[in-house]
Amino acid sequence: MKSVVAVGAQWGDEGKGKVVDYLAGSFDYIARVAGGHNAGHTVIIGKERHVLQLIPCGILRPKQHAIIGPGVVVDPSALVGEIEMLAKGGISVAGRLHISNRAHLIFPYHRELDKAAETARGTNKIGTTSRGIGPAYEDKMARRGLRMVDLLTPELFREKAARVVAEKNRIAQGAYGASIDFSADVEETLKLGEKIKSYICDTAELTNRALDEGKSVLFEGAQGTMLDIDHGTYPFVTSSSATSGGATTGMGVPPTKIRHVLGVSKAYTTRVGGGPFPTEMPDLEAKEVRERGKEFGAVTGRPRRCGWLDLAELRYAKMINGIDTLAITKLDVFDTQREIKIGVGYQYKGTELKEMPASAEEYERVTPVYKTLPGWCEKTYGLQDAAKLPKASLEYLRFVSDFLQVEIGMISTGPERDATIIQPGTLLARWL
Repeated sequence: MKSVVAVGAQWGDEGKGKVVDYLAGSFDYIARVAGGHNAGHTVIIGKERHVLQLIPCGILRPKQHAIIGPGVVVDPSALVGEIEMLAKGGISVAGRLHISNRAHLIFPYHRELDKAAETARGTNKIGTTSRGIGPAYEDKMARRGLRMVDLLTPELFREKAARVVAEKNRIAQGAYGASIDFSADVEETLKLGEKIKSYICDTAELTNRALDEGKSVLFEGAQGTMLDIDHGTYPFVTSSSATSGGATTGMGVPPTKIRHVLGVSKAYTTRVGGGPFPTEMPDLEAKEVRERGKEFGAVTGRPRRCGWLDLAELRYAKMINGIDTLAITKLDVFDTQREIKIGVGYQYKGTELKEMPASAEEYERVTPVYKTLPGWCEKTYGLQDAAKLPKASLEYLRFVSDFLQVEIGMISTGPERDATIIQPGTLLARWL
């Protein structure tokens, strides 16, 4: 049974899209387990650039199946737009896209309430994308959400939606002073439902059956470990489970069917929005890395905060996820760096920390402990052979691997699919 969970090991934007796309050709099913259309995965194939937000990037392969699991919240408008975008590029999803009948829906009122709530926070904004993800998960947990299965019976859908819409209208008026009537959203959502209902099925049944038959599944998470609702830098987190555990609840497969966990990390660190970021670089250094790494959100276009690689954070991510192999992306961004810092620990009020702070306020005040390594000042961009990597870059990677006690199976040297090095003899090499 070949079943692997690919997770972001930092604050998201680690390059999971490229990594999953590269591996997808060796798996039968690629399954998205959490998040919504706030997660942009960019894949560059030749001269074509694909940005996918909901559909797993395995759909770009000709024979692979793509699954959107029950842990995902789905905006029907975004999903239909993505299907149509793929069709224009000559990629058909017919017979290969499967959407969980238990996945919850995002409505326009979720987006509007998300924007209103973020605006009301003033200087205490948490950095939401305002795409309705949080409010949709709130409704899910409050047991008032509407799901994909509801689209299959329009009259029942209208009945359920009428009650929810009336409540949302009152909330918009009472909490935010916004006079909004969401009634039109119901019929619009039903129209969109007609375009996607043929893809709706029991994906837990589909996935478990595939695994039992010896098929291979690559589970694709969204965001990153430090944005996980339970284990991240709360409250500066997303609204879903972004760790490997989210694959079992977000797809409906037991933990005993998950064989391996692949962590994805940049050669440095980034995060978007507010919240603690111990190894964040000063403005000038961050600007240089941001420009070299093109660190702007694939979905929002927002500039990302940039910092040195944080091994204390990665050690935490390894523990939480059970990472047994690591993919390092954007190594080439450091090609012009003369010296490279690596965060190897934290101090708080002069005392070394042994555990990750649970409090965002405490985490905000930690002092990172750095190790400085020499840069390589040579070109690694586009390399596909580890033997051609500069010696200093190999020493950098070896330091990371030894510190974390985990193998590095993949090294990405550019955004293109073939700008990739697979380390022979590793777990990851055996999956291909």
